[in-house]
Amino acid sequence: MKRLSKRLTGLTLLLLSSTMVGGISAQATSASHGLGNSGSVTVIGPEISDLIDPENPDVNVDPGDGYSTTGPLRIDFISDLGFGLEKITASERIYNSLAQLFHSDTEPRGYYVQVSDYREDVSGWQLQVSQEAQFSNSVIQNTQEQELLGATLSFTKGWANTNGDEDPGNIEVTNEAINISEIGASYTVAIAGEGEGKGVWTIVFGGSAGYQQNDPNGTLAPLSTPEEQPLMNTTYNKQAYGNSAVQLSVPTNTKIHPLQYTTQLRWTLVAGPA
Repeated sequence: MKRLSKRLTGLTLLLLSSTMVGGISAQATSASHGLGNSGSVTVIGPEISDLIDPENPDVNVDPGDGYSTTGPLRIDFISDLGFGLEKITASERIYNSLAQLFHSDTEPRGYYVQVSDYREDVSGWQLQVSQEAQFSNSVIQNTQEQELLGATLSFTKGWANTNGDEDPGNIEVTNEAINISEIGASYTVAIAGEGEGKGVWTIVFGGSAGYQQNDPNGTLAPLSTPEEQPLMNTTYNKQAYGNSAVQLSVPTNTKIHPLQYTTQLRWTLVAGPA
C-alpha cells in the first residue's frame, strides 16, 4: 500500500473562565510525506487541481492557504479546524467548529477535504483520520490536569461531491458519526473502490441549508459577539459561521484551565480500497 499523509500540528483550543469569552483557533504546519514503491507511475491529469466549491463543484474557490500533498493521487486541500467563541461552563461543554470561509463571494461551507486521483491504474483509495495526542497544555503545573481528559472530536453528516470529470465513479463516505475517542487510532472517512473515485472529489462534513435533501436546514449558523454584533473573521473580513457537524465535547468532570490547548490530527490517503 502507498500512503500519503499530512499532519496538522498546532490545532488549538483556547478556553476562558465562565465569566469571560475566549476564542478557539487552529494553525498547522505540514509534515513530510512520500510515495514509496517500485515501478513507474504515469500522470494522466493535471499536477495541481483547482480548488472547488464543495456544494457547487463547477465553481472554483479560494479558501486561502491549506494543506496538501503531491502526486497523481493526492490531497489538494484540508480545511482549518477552529472553534467559535465559547464560555467555560459546568455542563453543556460541546463546542461547534467554525465553518469554512472563502476569499470570494462563495457562502460559508462545511469542513472539507479535497482529493484528486489521476492515476492511470485507478485502484481505489481510502481517506483516514487520526488524532495523535489529546488536547493538552504543558504549562499547567498540575501534570494530571495538563490534558483535557476524555475530550472527543466528532465528525458527522459526511457526504461527497465531484466536479464531474469523465466517469468519476462513486465513493462511500461513512454513514456513522466519527467520534475520535481513541488516541492514535485511524478512523476511515471515505472509501473509493476499484475503478472508483477518479478525478476531483470533496469529502464534506455539514453544509448550508439544502446542501442535502435529508438535511434541509443545514449545519451552519452565523456567530455573534456577546454584544450581539456580528463576529468577524479578520482573515476573510467576513462574519464567522459555526458548523455543528464538527464538534468538540469535554466531559463535565475534566478540569479546564483558561489557557490554550493543542493537539495533532493526521489525515492519510491510502492507495487501494482495502
